[in-house]
Amino acid sequence: MSGFTLPGPWGSGAARRCAPCVISSLLSSCSLNILNPAGPVGRGNAAILIDATVVMLAIVVPTLILAFWMAWRYRASNTSAEYLPYWSYSGRIEAVVWSIPILTIMFIGGLIWIGSHRLDPFRPLPSNAPPLEVQVVSLDWKWLFIYPEQGVASVNRLVVPSGRPVHFSITSASVFNAFFVPRLGSMIYAMPGMVSQLHLQADQPETMWGISAQFSGDGFSDMQFDVSSLATADFGAWIDRIKSGGQNLDRDSYTALTHQSQRVEQATYRIEDPGLFDDIVRQMIPPGPGPQPEAPDHAGREVSTGGKD
Repeated sequence: MSGFTLPGPWGSGAARRCAPCVISSLLSSCSLNILNPAGPVGRGNAAILIDATVVMLAIVVPTLILAFWMAWRYRASNTSAEYLPYWSYSGRIEAVVWSIPILTIMFIGGLIWIGSHRLDPFRPLPSNAPPLEVQVVSLDWKWLFIYPEQGVASVNRLVVPSGRPVHFSITSASVFNAFFVPRLGSMIYAMPGMVSQLHLQADQPETMWGISAQFSGDGFSDMQFDVSSLATADFGAWIDRIKSGGQNLDRDSYTALTHQSQRVEQATYRIEDPGLFDDIVRQMIPPGPGPQPEAPDHAGREVSTGGKD
């Protein structure tokens, strides 16, 4: 699952080696670490970004140099420059003018075309290990992660085994949202009444950060979650701890989670209902209620909590 690279000087030369440094410096204020991928999909995304940047620089830089050269060459004080004010057509100029956008479309379009097929979120990752199934529910303003095979769930913490693919089934119990772990790659929408699929993998034990990438109301800025990739034994121990000490996630406790709340603490649950996620998708369990009215203020007006786009 490596990203598409261009042949020739753009794929392996000095410009390509320098591109990560340039982009990293431009993104130094951002802590998402997109250019420090932790898995095969993240590496593919980073490779596309770098390759596309190299292609654009290969066109933009010579164009800028040529613009400054022409301004210097044909300045008013340079009487030796040839001056032809009455020409009406130049095949060479036409060729240059049209070749630049054509080459840009060809190279950038090739990167997007090949990358979109190689990094299709519905496409399983090649591995000898079976993927771990994780069901993701977007709530206001928190994330619920259900592990159906293990019978456990967690809020605002995603734990996966390193070196093993993970198959995410993603839905929303409220408004549209977007699930994104920048170092693992491939942002994808969470939509009410629908299931999106995503395949990711963390290669090594890491501690990462996941975010909501779609504005969804007052608590959007704090709708983040921790991502921990653990060794297989440590992942198994984490599951056992939840089974032995976690609280139950039933219809009533899930309904409480659907209410709007901000800066929600991490929590773990045991799950006894294996069909909980399917009922959420089919909306057999009502979606989140949204803003709730509070007691009237001193002027007799109702004050609501939360808000959505």
